[in-house]
This record gives sequence, C-alpha cells and structure tokens, in this order.
Amino acid sequence: MPEGHTLHRLARLHQKRFGRSPVIVSSPQGRFTDAASAVSGRVLRKADAYGKHLFHHYEGGQVVHVHLGLYGTFTERSVPMPAPVGQVRMRMVGAEYGTDLRGPTACEVISISEVDEILARLGPDPLRRAPNPAPAWLRISKSRRPIGALLMDQAVIAGVGNVYRCELLYRHLIEPHRPGTSIGEAEFADMWTDLVALMKVGVSSGKIV
Repeated sequence: MPEGHTLHRLARLHQKRFGRSPVIVSSPQGRFTDAASAVSGRVLRKADAYGKHLFHHYEGGQVVHVHLGLYGTFTERSVPMPAPVGQVRMRMVGAEYGTDLRGPTACEVISISEVDEILARLGPDPLRRAPNPAPAWLRISKSRRPIGALLMDQAVIAGVGNVYRCELLYRHLIEPHRPGTSIGEAEFADMWTDLVALMKVGVSSGKIV
C-alpha cells in the first residue's frame, strides 16, 4: 500500500501540473461520472495530502478525496491523452498534462466539513508543516498494544505503513512487540525526529534510504 510520502509527492505534482487552472475531469470507467461532472471545468485551487489521503480542492468548495488503498495508482501523460486503457476511475486533463487514476479504495467528491471529519480521525502527519507529535505520544504512552501495531495505526500517526514501521524499528533497535507503555518519552522523541527525516527523503526521492 502506498505510504504517506507517495501521497504528498502526488499532491505536489498535481499542484504543479494542474493547480490554479481549469481541469477537465471524467470517469471513463463510469463509476465516478456524476461526481466528476460536479468538478469538471472548475479551477483546481489546491492539491493537498494528509497521511494516506489526497485532496483536490476545487473552486466552489467541492473536494475530490482519493485513498489509493492497496492497488490505486496514478499514471501521467502529456496531452493529448490517448484513449483510456483498463479501468480508469478518474481522468484529469489540464493544459499540458493529464493523469489517470486506477484501482483506488476511495474516489469521491466531498465537502470541506467532510474533509474535517476525515482529518479528525487521523493522528499527526510527520510531513505536514510543523507537525505536533504530542497526540501520537499520548496514545502510545497509554497503550499496551505492540509498538509495531501502534505505528501502523492511522489514528496514532498518519501516513506510516509497513515499510516505514520496519525501517524505524530497525534503526532504533526496538522490538516490534514491545507495548507502547514501555516506550520512553525520549525514545519516542528520537523516533519521531527520525521518522520526519525519513519521510521527507521519501517525498523528494520517491523511496526510503
């Protein structure tokens, strides 16, 4: 499953390719047709990501929410776009580039209040500007669940998947079955600082180093 750095990288790319201009949105597959028509031709004000969620904010207040899940992918081509191949849930076409979305867990048009509801269910995202780790530490320090499971819980830290979990635990020599209550505050602080740095590298390079 794509992890948080992938969504943040996509948000930056979509902002660069489509931001502040009208975008033609369609659903060749047909499963997103009505929602696509609600935003097609409108200006994409901002592409944004939080954890594993991607948000396209359109002029008029509509927001396209995408969760890639296990199999979702975006593929990009310069315009004119060729005829869609396979099950394309959403196609976006701008002035110079277009992109096709296939296989997402979620692709829907929602309101700003519904965006807020999604964010309220998530823990801090290490890739957001000045993220606050305190809510994550509070949950971990009070839980007897294994730290390996807690790191993957999106309500604890948003955007971490199995790759970042394994890398982080390995780098800090922490056994994944240790309960959250056994993690010291200084130990968590070191892990958080390292996680932020790792994920930033992931955004810029597309991989973990």
